[in-house]
Amino acid sequence: MKWQDKRVLVTGAGGFIGSHLVDELLHKGAEVTAFVHYNARNDWGMLEGRYNDKTPNLTVIGGDVTDSLFVKKAVSEKEYVFHLAALIGIPYSYVAPESYINTNIKGTLNIMQACLVAGVKRVVHTSTSEVYGTAQYTPIDEKHPLQGQSPYSASKIGADKIAESFYCSFGLPVTTIRPFNTFGPRQSTRAVIPTIITQALTSDSIKLGSLTPVRDLTYVADTIQGFIKFAESKKTIGKTINTGSGRGVTIGELADIIIRQVNPDAKIICEQERIRPDKSEVMELLCDNRLAKDLAGWEPKYSLEEGLSLTIDWMKEHISSYKAGLYTV
Repeated sequence: MKWQDKRVLVTGAGGFIGSHLVDELLHKGAEVTAFVHYNARNDWGMLEGRYNDKTPNLTVIGGDVTDSLFVKKAVSEKEYVFHLAALIGIPYSYVAPESYINTNIKGTLNIMQACLVAGVKRVVHTSTSEVYGTAQYTPIDEKHPLQGQSPYSASKIGADKIAESFYCSFGLPVTTIRPFNTFGPRQSTRAVIPTIITQALTSDSIKLGSLTPVRDLTYVADTIQGFIKFAESKKTIGKTINTGSGRGVTIGELADIIIRQVNPDAKIICEQERIRPDKSEVMELLCDNRLAKDLAGWEPKYSLEEGLSLTIDWMKEHISSYKAGLYTV
């Protein structure tokens, strides 16, 4: 499939993964409308400083996915919609759960309804591996039970089911991509890898929460190819599909890998405030990515070590933009 001149909307375009998706779509020649969250500063999030109002084939709009009228206008006349807009921080969902319901569930409803009315060719909705909760078996395939172990994961389960219902009820050509933990340049310190790297670059103390949870980590360039390949394949319509490496590491092991590359003198300190409630913490996530391979020919190209090296190099150059050591919920 050729993306040249295709009319594409990306919601959550100012976010970590969304900004990388905008990069790739522009590189492929698509006409991209980047939907960022409105703010009075007209700040474009992770697109800020990378693009401007003269960038060819790019239009940036500020709005809110909970506003159905704005969403309808944003989706109008688009051929492809990538829906990434969401509240994603798990700790913040403990203190502001209603915000997650409004943004993640109502926002997704607004997107699906607008896409149905506009007759878009394809919708790719973004899920998360957090919806599986602590693994009942590994590797985790798409048939694994869903468990709402945090308000965040519960809201994403709701959003996924809204997307599924629009395919089943109305024939909306939607695919749900379910990435396991994605990392790479431009990610904020609400995620564990930037948290470790920024502290290792600026201190000999690495403050973390629990070290025993297992995560499956995918470099952002691989996740982006999942979005692209799933949108291109007719076999993925109506499906929910995992993307992940199939390799699990504990947070402690991950920290050791990064410390060896960045600051071998650093020591890990476990802080109580960073530890999630026992029943809420997801203890193991390990991806079964066979369906992605079968339906869309997707598989990761970057190893964990390769992705970490690229991320560390980028963060060394941008460390001044981070509040290293500050716990971000």
